[in-house]
Amino acid sequence: MPQVIELEGVAKRYGSVGTPALGPLTLSVAKGEALAVTGPSGSGKSTLLNLVAGLDKPTDGAVLVDGRRIDQLSEHALARFRRAHVGMVFQFFNLLDDLTVTDNIQLPAQLSGAGRRKASARASELMQMLGIHKHARAYPGRLSGGERQRVAVARALVNRPALLLADEPTGALDTASGHDVRDLLLDLHRGGQTIVLVTHDLALAKACASRTVHLVDGHVALDSSGQGAQGAQGAQAAQAVR
Repeated sequence: MPQVIELEGVAKRYGSVGTPALGPLTLSVAKGEALAVTGPSGSGKSTLLNLVAGLDKPTDGAVLVDGRRIDQLSEHALARFRRAHVGMVFQFFNLLDDLTVTDNIQLPAQLSGAGRRKASARASELMQMLGIHKHARAYPGRLSGGERQRVAVARALVNRPALLLADEPTGALDTASGHDVRDLLLDLHRGGQTIVLVTHDLALAKACASRTVHLVDGHVALDSSGQGAQGAQGAQAAQAVR
């Protein structure tokens, strides 16, 4: 199966001395896989996500996303690649409060060169799919946390990215809204979307992910894909929902 993410001997060090914040580690994520990255604060989860998103560059090693070595791209090329291939969902939504829901969703498509009509049609399709079409002309500040996160997910998906990254997507939500977003992520995974989910919430990881990687001090302490019978059962379950 094609690999959407390949990290080859990747390490990230902040400063010239000291222990790396991450790695060195080698890790791959297959197309259609939903990977949860867990671990205590300071374990390297955010660093890993930033490297995969192209928001940071490794000190050592290679980062490939959707077949492209992104750590060698210029900032301009990286921004273009990210818009086309990577969707991102954040804990605090990162929506533009002075734009309507529709305009928030279609903005990345327009920045990628899509015409307004095509971008609007894609935004409408996503709003229908995610159950937020009635809020098309509303502003984010008028929506609940769960509704805003659905808008953020729609925005992340507008360019049909190969990879969806979710950074603590339920961290700012109440329990009911958190369950709503959990179900949404599970539906996306069942539809074949490749997802990397960074979370402190082990219940969320268990519900949404076909595989979990647990980081400790910048290294993989546990990878559920290699845990004997339990890992095999997880892999079979993942195949069943694809």
